[in-house]
Amino acid sequence: MSTENALDPSIGQTIFDLTIAKQCFQPRLANSHKGSHGHALLLAGNSGKMGAAIIAAKACLRAGAGLLTVGVPEHTQALIHTALPEAMVIDREQDPLIYQHYQSIGIGPGLGVEAVSVKQVSDLLESGYQQIVLDADALNILSAHPSLMQLVPKQAILTPHPKEFDRLFGQFDNDDQRRQKALAVSKTNGWIILLKGHQSFVAADGMGTFNTTGNAGLAKAGSGDCLTGIITALLAHGYLPVIATRLGVFLHGLAADLSLENQSIESMLITDVIESLGKAFKELAA
Repeated sequence: MSTENALDPSIGQTIFDLTIAKQCFQPRLANSHKGSHGHALLLAGNSGKMGAAIIAAKACLRAGAGLLTVGVPEHTQALIHTALPEAMVIDREQDPLIYQHYQSIGIGPGLGVEAVSVKQVSDLLESGYQQIVLDADALNILSAHPSLMQLVPKQAILTPHPKEFDRLFGQFDNDDQRRQKALAVSKTNGWIILLKGHQSFVAADGMGTFNTTGNAGLAKAGSGDCLTGIITALLAHGYLPVIATRLGVFLHGLAADLSLENQSIESMLITDVIESLGKAFKELAA
């Protein structure tokens, strides 16, 4: 399938651009409060991987979550408190996780794949909770434990890069084949699948959307963690899962484009992207 054909809405695939993003964007009401914008939970980070949790958490708050709780191992909690005092912290290995307290849950960045992490993914899926973003190690756990795939709820958001996608769904020769598989899986399973990469592709209910923002500066560590935080925030705010995914990818890429005002593609860090999210939201509101 060529890119030209992929952009033909008559075959179920199109683009997501600034005009559409503006139509999807929901500005905050002047009389809103923190409870109006959702309480998000991020289950992320582990020994040696706390950067992933901090990046995801900061992006989640910058993307507008009213409240954020970060579930990390107990011995790492001080890192979250120090790096992001706006977030609440729980010990995900000891504290009871009452999923229904949250409007959205993102799981996976830096989580690890050891037995305790497998149990955390399994417990979440077995709970029946539906407002879920599955990324990084959560996806690696799914591919290593295929029986868990049957527990992934409809409307769950899966955010694989190409290698993670292949581990989940089989080996493919190119991204065109992956997109066709993503469309088929999204139709049969009811999941939203975000295939990350150049012109990231969102498949939902057999329909595909190519993103129109972003640059090669995003091809760095932490980019996916940031994106998970953004989508989790939008989901908590009340956006439908497919809109939260498409709009989240758009904002992520737009913030990266705006970061080039001060950085180059080579020098740009994901923390620069997070700091540019405010400008990206202003573009939507303009």
